[in-house]
Amino acid sequence: MGQSVSTLEAVLFDMDGTLCDTEPAWMAAEWAIAHRYGAEWTQEDSLSLVGFDLRDSGAYIKRRMGLDLTPDEIVYEMIAGVVAWVGSSGVDWRPGALDLVVGCNEAGLPTALVTMSYRALTDVIVDAMPRGRFEAVVVGDEVRRGKPSPDAYLDAAAALGVKPEACVAIEDSPTGVAAAEAAGCLVLAVPNQVALTPGDSVRLHDTLEGLTVQTLRRLLDER
Repeated sequence: MGQSVSTLEAVLFDMDGTLCDTEPAWMAAEWAIAHRYGAEWTQEDSLSLVGFDLRDSGAYIKRRMGLDLTPDEIVYEMIAGVVAWVGSSGVDWRPGALDLVVGCNEAGLPTALVTMSYRALTDVIVDAMPRGRFEAVVVGDEVRRGKPSPDAYLDAAAALGVKPEACVAIEDSPTGVAAAEAAGCLVLAVPNQVALTPGDSVRLHDTLEGLTVQTLRRLLDER
């Protein structure tokens, strides 16, 4: 994991909480399920699920709320709630995120979106982007194992034809950071809902505002 790579070959973006601020919509969907079925739920429960594979989140909610639903049924209820939220409120893009995607595009640097959200929601978000594009999109319902497993980031690097060690992954959750780090990426951690800590392959920044491709190249070169 500590191999030095001098050339940045791709940038891999998380979606929820990193590209766009959909975490409040996910939390609202969780609370809506609790109210619908008369179950207990707390803010701590919501925060504990940030960045997780939705199947794991559905299983946690089933246990925590004592619901007579399958984890998949719970997940699809949540997705419907988030899609409705986005449809009524629009997409709240995280500061600097779209600018950085565009900067990568203009520099000819491949990008991928790596998210545990399912295709039904991810397509809505990508279609709503006013600028910028991704050469690959890896979603939670199309990977064998979700974050914190490295599979999604390994799949993204493979789709772009690059080495994970030559990628910078941008994440906002401990789960996502762990997945990207396990894949071999250098991780740019930008906290949103939960605290993050720097590490051997993790660089901490307060925001993506003002960051450029040159910044990412320098971070990888300094690894």
